[in-house]
Amino acid sequence: MTTAYDDKGSGPALVLIHGHPFDRSMWRPQLDHFGDRGWRVVAPDLRGYGKHAADGEKTPLETFAKDITGLLDQLGTDRFVLAGLSMGGQIAMEVHRLFPERIRALILADTSPRAETAEGRRNRTEMAKRLLREGLRPYADEVLTKMVSPATVKALPEVAEHVHRMMRTTSPQGAAAALRGRAERPDYVPMLPEIRVPALVVVGDQDEYTPIAEAEFTHSLIPDAELVIVEGAAHLPNLERPDDFNAALAKFLDGLG
Repeated sequence: MTTAYDDKGSGPALVLIHGHPFDRSMWRPQLDHFGDRGWRVVAPDLRGYGKHAADGEKTPLETFAKDITGLLDQLGTDRFVLAGLSMGGQIAMEVHRLFPERIRALILADTSPRAETAEGRRNRTEMAKRLLREGLRPYADEVLTKMVSPATVKALPEVAEHVHRMMRTTSPQGAAAALRGRAERPDYVPMLPEIRVPALVVVGDQDEYTPIAEAEFTHSLIPDAELVIVEGAAHLPNLERPDDFNAALAKFLDGLG
């Protein structure tokens, strides 16, 4: 299977994993910023999203993780800094579970390490059916002001439109397969204290999906992790407040030596 991806800049590798139901274009502000500042930034479309075709009825996080490391093998990249947002953060944790020796540092944005609850599994299964039945547009209309804050929708309509476009154009089959796989994700909480690489946890202060308390929980379990709260952002601080998000990442990356 051919993976669509962006690859910009040169230097140590920074790999960016997008969330659901988005595509690699959500990382455009980071791709441009860090690709021009001494990093080789790689941002792939996940299986079933963007220009990476869906296959099968369920995509476990392990499959996403192996897709990413397989792509990096093709690119000749052994070790890398790995950043993921929301579902992308869970995939980043899965990469760490499978291939910890390949990760130089870890950035977890607006995500949760916990296994899905029984209610959550039911909800994801029902949502998968709904997306196949209705397509993504009704869902996109419904959740836009949770993905980005209402203030962002008003002040930055081009950002809101970008987020809405990513959601409404996502493949229903790909999104449904990911939802089914994510419903069965493992519990990463016991792994967090075993992380031995530098880690940064980032969250928008208005995130309803993964609130500040969840980020604080994750931060508390990873040895020597850093925590940054981005003001004025909901679930996508990298798009809503790219300057603040990039500044936090740059400070963290500069500290890696």
